[in-house]
Amino acid sequence: MPANKKYLTNTPLQAFAKISAGFVGGYMVTEGLHLTMAVFFDLANAVMTLRYLGFVMWVGLMIVALLFKNGWKAWLLYLIISLIFYGLISYGKILYPIT
Repeated sequence: MPANKKYLTNTPLQAFAKISAGFVGGYMVTEGLHLTMAVFFDLANAVMTLRYLGFVMWVGLMIVALLFKNGWKAWLLYLIISLIFYGLISYGKILYPIT
């Protein structure tokens, strides 16, 4: 049985936005979270967490991006979350400088 047309993405640009947001944006959010954890917590624990949780989180964020009606809103959300994480990384480097 074919898919119902009202649930499919209307334009190829929206499909590209959703897929790229899930793939690239999800990776940015995943890495941002784990880099933030590495700055504020023990580096070895953050690396082990990234090893096991990273892929699961990335796949989950890919699926979440496909649930958006507008792919550009998914991009916007992932960019805002990534900027927050990278701001926390910069703040953490000020608090805990590398010695």
